[in-house]
Amino acid sequence: MPKEKTTRKTKARTTSRKKDPNAPKRGLSAYMFFANENREKVREENPGISFGQLGRALGEKWKSLDDEARRPYEEKAAADKKRYEDEKSSYQAAEEDEESA
Repeated sequence: MPKEKTTRKTKARTTSRKKDPNAPKRGLSAYMFFANENREKVREENPGISFGQLGRALGEKWKSLDDEARRPYEEKAAADKKRYEDEKSSYQAAEEDEESA
């Protein structure tokens, strides 16, 4: 008895929209502000450290910070989030103006 032929369902390829280079950049998190500020210090303390080990060391330092030490980074993140939301709303308003024109 011959085997039945089965048809495989293939996923249809979806094309993602191109990202607008003029769109505002997202705000950084408190951890990213901390990491950007402390990356060089960790590299100086540990010469020859790999990229993964560097990230691990920064993560451990971040986890060991108390709330008082984290506050300046969280304030920077909140300010950057507000900047992003303001830029995003003005960008979307300008985009809507272009569509209606």
